[in-house]
Amino acid sequence: MVDSRWVVALLLTCVSLVGCSERVEEFGGPTMGSHYSVKYLRGSDGPALAEAQAATEGILAEVDQQLSTYRSDSLISRFNALPAHSCQPMPESLLALVRFGEQLSLQSAGAFDLTLEPLLNLWGFGPQSRGEQVPSAEQLAEARERVGHRHLHIDGQQLCKDVALMVDFNSIAAGYAVERISARLAQLGVSSYLVEVTGELKAKGRKGDGSAWRVAIEAPLDDQQVAQTILTLDGEGISTSGDYHNYFERDGRRYSHTLDPQTAAPITHGLAQVSVVDASVQRADGLSTLLMVLGPERGLAFAEREGIKALFVTRGAHGFVSQRSSAFQRWLVKGEQP
Repeated sequence: MVDSRWVVALLLTCVSLVGCSERVEEFGGPTMGSHYSVKYLRGSDGPALAEAQAATEGILAEVDQQLSTYRSDSLISRFNALPAHSCQPMPESLLALVRFGEQLSLQSAGAFDLTLEPLLNLWGFGPQSRGEQVPSAEQLAEARERVGHRHLHIDGQQLCKDVALMVDFNSIAAGYAVERISARLAQLGVSSYLVEVTGELKAKGRKGDGSAWRVAIEAPLDDQQVAQTILTLDGEGISTSGDYHNYFERDGRRYSHTLDPQTAAPITHGLAQVSVVDASVQRADGLSTLLMVLGPERGLAFAEREGIKALFVTRGAHGFVSQRSSAFQRWLVKGEQP
């Protein structure tokens, strides 16, 4: 799975080894077509690095085997290959993700949709795409017949479809993985950590010197990585969605990888990036995609109505313009963030 969203994680370890009874352990590696990293404070009874890494990579391997649309033997790829009016037994964890996606879809009047893969493939952003292209009206009409949560339902422990649709969890898979890893670290006795998967991350606790975990949101620039905003997290996660890493251009027009389910086409508004802070990184992951689809005006209205902590960055005539939801602003003030 490939994720175009990026968040730069900044870590400050113990400034002195003298008197530090705990130390920061760190490991990482490739995952989902990108990278993951884990940093945690290991106490005297905390897990050794090898144990924490094995637990983390076991979770990532399971998520890949269940949710990846880039491997033909995954559970969701086998489901996607089935014809219309088919069902397939699924683990409860996967069914819970489908329910979560449906909830976001209903909440946003369809702005969030886990069944967009036929359209993603047409535009050149999906796992079965044949290159970037602008589809014809006829191609889009045919693909739209196979898109929509109304065609997807759960029957007991089976996932079923009424049409030959395909499910794509890329908009929540990384956040889900972060939540799984964070929960496992807590089970192993870790109370302070920073977990990041393809840019989605969560932090909890304090480091050995008593300082907080600090993360930087990358500015939405095409050709460089620049920290735009630095935040302090404790028990919360952050997800950032943007159109600046994954797009193509045709005849002077920019086509983003973020598709609007209502138009079956890439978004055309000026929103370049949106970041969401939430106790659940899975929820933040889905909401950042949802708000990116809605755009600056409708997205901000949605965030205000639902009490979402969101930071919007819009392309203006003279550069980027940032706007915070009320919940995000209150969170900054409460935590005395910069």
